[in-house]
Amino acid sequence: MASKSEVFSSRWGMLLAMLGMAVGTGNIWRFPRIAASNGGGSFLVAWVVFLLAWSVPLLILEFGMGKGTRSGAIGAFVKTLGPKFAWMGAWIAFVATAIMFYYSVVMGWTIRFFVGTLTGEVPGTTPSAFWDSFHSTGGALITHVVAMLMGLFVVSRGVKGIETAAKFLIPSLIILVMVLAVRAVTLPGASAGLEFLFTPDWAALANYEIWIQALTQNAWDTGAGWGLVLTYALYMRADEDTALNAFVIGFGNNSMSLLAGIMVLCTVFSVMPEAASEIVGATNEGLTFIWVPQLFQQIPGGRVLQGLFFLALVFAAWTSLVAMIELASRILIDLGMARSRAIMAVGLAGILFGIPSALNLGIFQNQDWVWGVGLMLSGFFFAFAVLRYGVTKWREKFINQEGSDIHIGAWWDWAMRLVAVEAVVLALWWLWEARSDDVAATWTLFSSYNVGTVLIQFVIVVVILRLANNWLAKTVQARWQSPTSAMLNSSEEGS
Repeated sequence: MASKSEVFSSRWGMLLAMLGMAVGTGNIWRFPRIAASNGGGSFLVAWVVFLLAWSVPLLILEFGMGKGTRSGAIGAFVKTLGPKFAWMGAWIAFVATAIMFYYSVVMGWTIRFFVGTLTGEVPGTTPSAFWDSFHSTGGALITHVVAMLMGLFVVSRGVKGIETAAKFLIPSLIILVMVLAVRAVTLPGASAGLEFLFTPDWAALANYEIWIQALTQNAWDTGAGWGLVLTYALYMRADEDTALNAFVIGFGNNSMSLLAGIMVLCTVFSVMPEAASEIVGATNEGLTFIWVPQLFQQIPGGRVLQGLFFLALVFAAWTSLVAMIELASRILIDLGMARSRAIMAVGLAGILFGIPSALNLGIFQNQDWVWGVGLMLSGFFFAFAVLRYGVTKWREKFINQEGSDIHIGAWWDWAMRLVAVEAVVLALWWLWEARSDDVAATWTLFSSYNVGTVLIQFVIVVVILRLANNWLAKTVQARWQSPTSAMLNSSEEGS
C-alpha cells in the first residue's frame, strides 16, 4: 500500500501531475491528423460526446478506485473483486508498461528534433532526409535511453519529484502551445483552418467511422482506462474529491488537443493549402517530423516556432512517460520490492525492451497497434470490475464520499454499462478493419497491422497472467498484512 507520508502536497500539484499524465504526444500530433481526416467540425461533435461517454466516467472510476484502495492496479482489483481477478489488474498494468517500452522511443524522437532545430540541422537538410539519417545511424537508440533516464530521474524522487516536475512542465507546455496557437490564427488565411475545424457537417455524423475515430481518440489521448490515474490517485490527500478532479482532467486534456488542432490546421491552411489533404493524411510521424518542419520554414520566425513546437512535444512526452514508469514501479512495490529497486528494475526493462522499437525494425508500429487495441480491453476490465461489484454500491462507497464537491448521480451507473459495450465494439471494429483475405498475412506475429499479431500476443500474455494469478494475489495480500514490510516501505518512500 502507499505510504501515508507520501501524498501530493496540494490539489493544484495533484491536478498538474494528472494533467501531465493525460496530455501526451497523442494530443499534439494525433488529434490534428484524426480531426482533419474525419471532417473537422463533425469529428469535434462526436469527440465531445465520447469525452462524456467514455473518458470522464472512466476517470471518475480510476480516481475512486485508486484513492479507495490505496493500491496499484493488481491490488485494486483484488480488493474490489477478490483474489481470482488479480490477473485483470495485472493486464492493465502490463499494457501500460508495454506502451512505455516504445513511448520512450517517441520521446527520444522529439528530443532529437528539438536539438536539431537548435543546431540548425532541421531544416538545414530536408526533414525526410534528417529523419531517415537519424534512424539509420542508430540515433533513435541513444535518444530512447536519454528519454528513459529523464523519466527515471523524476520518478526516483518520489511523489514530490513528480509534483515538482509537473508544476514546471505543464504550465510551460500550456504556454508553449498557446503561443503557437495564437501565432497560427494570426497567419494569413488561417480563418479557413478555423472554419474547417469548427464548422460541423451534421449530415456527416451519419458516418459511423467518425464516431469510431472519436471514441478511439478519447481512449488513446486522455489516459482513461490506462491505470495511470489509478496510480496517481494513490497519493491523493484524504479530503480530495474524485469526481470534480475527473472532470477537470478530462476537459483540460481535450482543451490541449483542441489548441493543438488549431495550431496545426491553421498553419496548414495558411502556408500550404494546396497540400492540406496530403499533410493531414500523413502518419503521425510523417505529420510531425516531416511536414511540420516544412510548414515552419515558410513562416517568419519559423525556426523559433519550430523549436517551441518540439519543446512542447518533449514536455508532453516526458510527463506521460513519468506516469508510466511510476505505474510499473508501483506494481513492483506492491509485490514487495523496495521502491529504489523497483524503479531500477523498471528502468532497465524499459531500456532493454525499448531497443527493438528504437531500431526501426517495424516492431514500433506492431507494438503501437497491439497495445493500442489492448487499451480497449483494459477499459472493459475497469467497467467489469464496478459492474460486478455493484455499480450503484460502488459509486456511493468510492465516489460520493462525505465532503465531495459534486454528487454523481445514477447517470454514471449507465455510463459504465455503456463503457463496457463501447470497449467491446471498439476492439472488434479495429480487429475487423485489420482483417485480410491473405491468411498468411493475417496471422504473422510482428506485422504492423493484422489480426493475428494482436490475438497471438494477447493469448500469450493472458495465459501467463492467469497462471501467475494466485501468486500475484497472495503476494499483494501478504504485503498488506506484513507490518514489518509496510514499515520498511513507508520509511523508504518517505525518505
